[in-house]
Amino acid sequence: MYRSVAESQTLLINTQSRKLEAENKSVIKFGFGQSPFFPPQFVMDALKEAVHHKEYTSVQGDYELRKLIADFHRQHNGIITDPDNILIAPGSKSLLYSILMSFEKADVFIASPSWVSYEPQARLAGHTTIRLKTSFEDRWRITPEMLVEASKEKKNEVSILILNYPGNPDGLSYTEEELTSLAGTAKALDILVIADEIYGLLNHSNTHKSFVQYYPEKTITTTGLSKWCGAGGWRLGVALLYDSIAPAFKKTLIGIGSETYSCAPAPVQMAARAAYGNFQLSMEYVNAQNKYLSMIGNYCATVLNENDIQTHTPEGGFYLFPDFSRFKKKLSDRGIFTSFQLCEKLLEETGVALLPAAAFGFEKEYLAARLAYVDFDDPLIEHSTGTVEELFPRVVKGIAAIVQWFSKM
Repeated sequence: MYRSVAESQTLLINTQSRKLEAENKSVIKFGFGQSPFFPPQFVMDALKEAVHHKEYTSVQGDYELRKLIADFHRQHNGIITDPDNILIAPGSKSLLYSILMSFEKADVFIASPSWVSYEPQARLAGHTTIRLKTSFEDRWRITPEMLVEASKEKKNEVSILILNYPGNPDGLSYTEEELTSLAGTAKALDILVIADEIYGLLNHSNTHKSFVQYYPEKTITTTGLSKWCGAGGWRLGVALLYDSIAPAFKKTLIGIGSETYSCAPAPVQMAARAAYGNFQLSMEYVNAQNKYLSMIGNYCATVLNENDIQTHTPEGGFYLFPDFSRFKKKLSDRGIFTSFQLCEKLLEETGVALLPAAAFGFEKEYLAARLAYVDFDDPLIEHSTGTVEELFPRVVKGIAAIVQWFSKM
């Protein structure tokens, strides 16, 4: 009678962690990818001042805000977008789903690993999903060859690629050469690309390049306040549509919004005016975040690799995707054969919460997990300085607990 829709694994791990905390057990929260930073004070003040805004805005979003978003991204990484081709919604998650729902039938190419909600959304929309199986050795990157090969499995006229970088769950980005090659292949195959660049501003070296700059013909860029502005619960997402988008497609997107979410919350849109309208202040805030994220991300990767736990050094966001395959025999001797069992046992015995690789599109036997190195107090509140151990004690403790657990096998 009912659709089969499992609870999002990211939300589930948060629920499990809270349950253990309610039992007075210590939990290192590496499972839930929520920014540890508070929004900038001037943005929080703007939200307080906008609390009286109770009106509906247009479905597409406040026009003044859309102009500010267009100017912000022009300054940040050279994206040129007309405000009329910007959509604002309660979270980029809603926009991703609206884009997918705009098509009656499509083939949706999704990387393994990739964010947990892409595939369920595509299936809810009635589409065929085709997995692009990447590897640790290739830094979890999608290649043109993968796209060409996957296209042989197509069943529908419309093709959609969801491309996310810096990546969730791997924290990695693409080189200009890789982006150029992917864009050429996407164009040759007439693929609509949804470039999920929600972590773009959190590129640790501030060198993020948007995919639309390489494939302007059919790239929709999604972003929002949840990651770079530390405002996940405020729910404000943004979609930058390409210039040549078919009027019927755009009309459908707005129509879906009108029949589902109506509009993003008006007070949050007013606060977003402050975030997007003060480019210099916002970038100072972003750059300060990236300094801390790079510092702790590099520390985690270095310690894990030094202890034979393979992972790539992160380039953006706040994730690592460690591969535990080298411990397969020792884990199997303990009755651990799947990534779910691994994460369950690790949480039970060390209090460290990770998210299993199976949640990101891998076979359950693949022994890897996502590690979100975000369990620390916001150091920007008091402009803290110090060592990794002083600034991020819970993260350091959690990494040590993982290393110790595997070393005892």
